[in-house]
Amino acid sequence: QVQLVESGGGLAQAGGSLRLSCAASGSIFSSNDMAWFRQAPGKQRELVAGITRTGGTYYADSVKGRFTISRDRGQSTVYLRMNSLKPEDTAVYYCNRFGVRLADLTYWGQGTQVTVSS
Repeated sequence: QVQLVESGGGLAQAGGSLRLSCAASGSIFSSNDMAWFRQAPGKQRELVAGITRTGGTYYADSVKGRFTISRDRGQSTVYLRMNSLKPEDTAVYYCNRFGVRLADLTYWGQGTQVTVSS
């Protein structure tokens, strides 16, 4: 059974930091590259960062240099460290497979809300 559980969101001031966690079921974590996505009110869901099974990373231009994605194989967990937060980072953050078309990602967890105040 596929399971994705995101946590760690909250309220932060601009310039602050948060660390998000995503606990993924073993099967989806071990056999897939993983990513973080976000969806702001009124906007489409977008890819924020991705990490391959061998540790290669990808970042959207909007977060490059501020966010860091990592994965813990032993815990089947993906993390997103977010520094220098901006109000435009406000969104619900989700994890899922990386390298798969958004339209083909049919299962999503509940996400975790990140709100950045100015």
